[in-house]
Amino acid sequence: MGFLLAGRLFYLRILSHPFFNRQSIIIGTGVRAHTIAQAISEHTNGQFHVVGFVQELGKEKLNNPVSQVLGNSQDLINLIRKYQINTVILAGEQNADGEMLQILTDALELGIDIIPMPILYEELTGRVPVEHIGESWQVAMPIDHPLTKPFNRFIKRISDIILASLGCLCLAPFFPFISLAIYLESPGPIFYAQERVGLGGKRFRAYKFRSMVPDAEKDRPVWAKKDDPRVTRIGRLLRKTHVDEFPQFWNILKGEMSAVGPRPERPEFVEELAKEIPFYRIRHAVKPGMAGWGLVKQGYGASKEDALVKLQYDLYYIKHQSLWFDLIILLKTILDTLTLRGRA
Repeated sequence: MGFLLAGRLFYLRILSHPFFNRQSIIIGTGVRAHTIAQAISEHTNGQFHVVGFVQELGKEKLNNPVSQVLGNSQDLINLIRKYQINTVILAGEQNADGEMLQILTDALELGIDIIPMPILYEELTGRVPVEHIGESWQVAMPIDHPLTKPFNRFIKRISDIILASLGCLCLAPFFPFISLAIYLESPGPIFYAQERVGLGGKRFRAYKFRSMVPDAEKDRPVWAKKDDPRVTRIGRLLRKTHVDEFPQFWNILKGEMSAVGPRPERPEFVEELAKEIPFYRIRHAVKPGMAGWGLVKQGYGASKEDALVKLQYDLYYIKHQSLWFDLIILLKTILDTLTLRGRA
């Protein structure tokens, strides 16, 4: 442990040296520029040093959400030389025109690294910034993602069957006690089946241990919220340990779900969210999962705002899915289960 700690301190000390800093300048002064600057501040441990911002040509300087505006894009080459910039981050609110492309070409000739804001944001946060993509739709689209390959789909399916079978074996000894506890506190069905949207937009019934009082939703579907009064005491424990989701091992064996993937959402919410959140339906390009990147990073959603953040994580997962990535997500989920970090 001492060697690991010493190695980490050495690593951080080396990376914090000015030689390894990426002197950066951000083109743009709007919301996108502010968003990437905040992400750099929160996720890079000082590896990027943002000197300031460059105003786009034709954009007003009023009401900018950023400070340190050093000039406009016509000044870019002089600013690169003055501040010894080695990284330019494109975070403008409009597409580059002919004049801007020529300026960027001049910067490339100087050996400057030019990075579009959505790509850098994705690398730093593990999220795809769907609300800041603009016309660069290809950044959000998981074109040629790993699960379009037949061999990858085959391997993932075999892994799902093995994991779900092991899960059923582990659940079997505890099933009578869980069922009895649910029934004694709140007489009614042990299982709860709820319609969800899966691969290709197809609907299926996802199974769970019932964690709420019977008939918790009499009128219309509503978002589950923290400390929801409809949740029973045993249901709260099941949720904190994610045990309420264990009956979905059956959904995995049936091929409706995967061990890892975007959490399936209810059709009533999907229709609503798809109208308001760009690229929302892309999450149906893969099977939904019991565990997911959005779940371990953000938790269960309880609002449209949460759904947007979860989508950002889901798109990142779809674009970068691998067995190694799935293993990391599963390990994080197991850790959350053991430390009672599930939803309340």
